[in-house]
Amino acid sequence: MFNFHLDREQIGRLFTVIVFCTLSVAGFGFSIYLFLVANSPFIYIIAISFLFLSLVAGFFNVLAAYWYYKSFYYEKYLEGLKKKLRPMKSFPSVGVLIPTKDEDIGMIRRNVEALMGVSYPKNKMHIYVSNDSSHPNQRKTIKKLCGELGATYLCRGTDKGYKAGAINYMLKHSDEEFVAIFDSDDHLVGKDFLMDIMPYFHDKGIAYVQTEKRYAKGTFFSDSVDIFDAFFFKFIETARAMNNTAIFSGSCGVIRRSVLDEVGGFPEYAIEDTFFSLESDLKGYHGIYLPKIYAYGAPINTFSKLVKMQYRYNYGDTQFIGYFFKKKGFRKKELLPTLNYMAHGFGLNYLSVVLILFTIISTAIVFSSLPFAHIGISMISLNNITPLVIAELLGLFAFLLSMFAPAILTKMYFKSFRKGVMVFLLNYALAFVRAKAAIAAIIDGNKSGFKWTPTASISPARKNDIFSAISKTKIEVAFVVLLVVLGVLALFKLNISGGVWLLWYGVMYSLATIFFYKYG
Repeated sequence: MFNFHLDREQIGRLFTVIVFCTLSVAGFGFSIYLFLVANSPFIYIIAISFLFLSLVAGFFNVLAAYWYYKSFYYEKYLEGLKKKLRPMKSFPSVGVLIPTKDEDIGMIRRNVEALMGVSYPKNKMHIYVSNDSSHPNQRKTIKKLCGELGATYLCRGTDKGYKAGAINYMLKHSDEEFVAIFDSDDHLVGKDFLMDIMPYFHDKGIAYVQTEKRYAKGTFFSDSVDIFDAFFFKFIETARAMNNTAIFSGSCGVIRRSVLDEVGGFPEYAIEDTFFSLESDLKGYHGIYLPKIYAYGAPINTFSKLVKMQYRYNYGDTQFIGYFFKKKGFRKKELLPTLNYMAHGFGLNYLSVVLILFTIISTAIVFSSLPFAHIGISMISLNNITPLVIAELLGLFAFLLSMFAPAILTKMYFKSFRKGVMVFLLNYALAFVRAKAAIAAIIDGNKSGFKWTPTASISPARKNDIFSAISKTKIEVAFVVLLVVLGVLALFKLNISGGVWLLWYGVMYSLATIFFYKYG
């Protein structure tokens, strides 16, 4: 007689796996139905397109299920690593770098002062502040600040290579054995940062140790944005770390200097940290992830700031895809690490480009000659449940599950259903921004150059100014108008389910304009 006992967390993990696998099956099942009822070459094209997107979505959903479930065992995995740690008999030298460009001087002062209080021998730690500002007054002010606090001031006179360029410049002017990186808005709250991390470097195969990155508490909007990153660190980073493919995330971490020298410093791309992680991996090193918060970044309190950040991420991820496939070394890696890197590169494109393509194909389905039942009030009777109705219900179920899954999971793991709903809505609001970033990266080719403000659409918006919000989202507004017109047309044709479907999409894509208006 077997006695199975599952605690609440295990049940939650199993539920998460079931949700993602169900999403894959439902989408795939609906695409198969399209083939069964196809009656023209046009419908076959729709069916093939929908099947392809369903397979892409299925891949990410199954991989997400794997990440979520495997992350459950990370605490035990980390305990095994901690048992191998030895007390430090000597303290290696550490250079702490803070890259800045036109940030608030008061914030920089507070954060440098906090880093000065790290529990580590003072003669073994030195702080560098790299300033890429083009404003003479700010250069003078930060140089004076560094003199007061005992930090080394670095100024390149250019912002070429951006953050990666600043780090590489610091490497030319320092000789410490390890490099710790903090963004200028990262405020240290854990003074044991180095004392906790440095023992892991007894293993010569460790290139870097990354800690959990989170934003400080702020508004409902900024706290919802924080969950974006929280999902990555809670589930994806932990699962990747167990496969020795943890991603260095740009700050709140420490890197072995000799590895940086071996790979030629940070690759100067939009997301330099991901490129460096791959390069160190190909050299035979790996990273460790510590799920502990030592510093909080400033809250992302405006939609404009989030848009700018997401544009850079997706631009960089799209660059990374081409970079990754050009690397011969990845073919020698095991399958799972390879899939991890592929998923990382395609991730935001999946959440944006694929989402938009699903919307376009859905529109084609609504106005196709397929014999849909067009579910309405009259279909409620059980006597009317036919294979056609079941097919439509299957597609509707997949759609509704994809909508509620983020909210349910956020409630389970972060104790807030409302923030989960916001996470879901933000994916629609950011869809075209990410898609434009992907297209821009493809047009630019596999170049390291990147413009921080590539379009007027991501310049700061004026809060509560509807005209400013509309001007930032011209493409989204045009798409919404098209969806609304087609949705109303479908309703006039008594295609109730199809009309509601398109109108719902119209509401979702209008969120970009709404969020620019509401949050600035």
